[in-house]
Amino acid sequence: MVLPRPGSGFRLGLVRSGHGGAEVGKMAWRGWTQRGWSCGQAWIPPVGGRSYEELTAALAPSRLLRRRFNFFIQQKCGFRKAPRKVEPRRPDTSSEAYKRSALIPPVEETAFYPSPYPIRTLVKPLFFTVGFTGCAFGSAAIWQYESLKSKVQSYFDGIKADWLDSIRPQKEGDFRKEINKWWNNLSDGQRTVTGIIAANVFVFCLWRVPSLQRTMIRYFTSNPASKVLCSPMLLSTFSHFSLFHMAANMYVLWSFSSSIVNILGQEQFMAVYLSAGVISNFVSYVCKVATGRYGPSLGASGAIMTVLAAVCTKIPEGRLAIIFLPMFTFTAGNALKAIIAMDTAGMILGWKFFDHAAHLGGALFGIWYITYGHELIWKNREPLVKIWHEMRTNSPKKGGGSK
Repeated sequence: MVLPRPGSGFRLGLVRSGHGGAEVGKMAWRGWTQRGWSCGQAWIPPVGGRSYEELTAALAPSRLLRRRFNFFIQQKCGFRKAPRKVEPRRPDTSSEAYKRSALIPPVEETAFYPSPYPIRTLVKPLFFTVGFTGCAFGSAAIWQYESLKSKVQSYFDGIKADWLDSIRPQKEGDFRKEINKWWNNLSDGQRTVTGIIAANVFVFCLWRVPSLQRTMIRYFTSNPASKVLCSPMLLSTFSHFSLFHMAANMYVLWSFSSSIVNILGQEQFMAVYLSAGVISNFVSYVCKVATGRYGPSLGASGAIMTVLAAVCTKIPEGRLAIIFLPMFTFTAGNALKAIIAMDTAGMILGWKFFDHAAHLGGALFGIWYITYGHELIWKNREPLVKIWHEMRTNSPKKGGGSK
């Protein structure tokens, strides 16, 4: 007698009791297996007075095998483990340290995107630093050439202007005349840095416009974790968020402006100052990538440290004093050593109030330029000046034909 199992297409053979027990066990096991694969509850009629569940319990394999097989069946039938709960990424504590500084604007962490390959982020800033430095010194050499040419013409123009002023009736209380008088009383260095100070004040005012906050954070703060890497290396040199920070930097720049311009000249000073801002920011990039302490930086401190280090290296016996403690004086050489030691300790220990890596990079660049850079770069500008001179003086002859 054969009983069909509905829905499975499997037939279970019934043999007489008393013999053939192995065949019964084999076929019962096959039926139990087929029932397990069906992933559902099927109707099984009783066999020989015993239900299918009783035959299964009596003839099934060991308990361990049953557990392993049931686990496999559950996986096959769609019973899956609950997915692991993904915890949100914790914010970087180093960026929080930058947010606590009063010199840094309160930035959102989502504004920065650390690269999975941090070394690659330094490739573009490196090429930008080298290219910008070369362009700065090349432009300064051409600027000096044009200035020397214009001085001859301005000399004769000045004589003519003085003669006209002598015969022209003088005006009392002329505001423009007072401004010209003040401007003429300034030293060459003070006149040179006046434009730099005006640019810093203008950018400081832009920080106070709420609608420009995102633009200022993107382009006027330098950070290797930002999407924009190169242009902030220069623009952040003119950017200050704190009034005290800007006032302190501009005071130091104004104080050393006459000395540095007398040493380097107006054109060379501008090339050194702009290059120092980019180079100091690149050193800051390298330090942040090496330590993993990402955060925004801004300010002219790196470039000003180059100016200070250049003057102290050139005039090490000069006497300096602190603005709030003018009674205590010290030599420029000792002041430079103390500044380098403090910035080195701050960079190693991870102090966050200042960007000590940028300070140290600017100071080392100033020392190097006064010691070696002036001879290697500025005194070898003659080939470029000759090329520019030939471009200015040689022009195609009018009406000329081929010879």
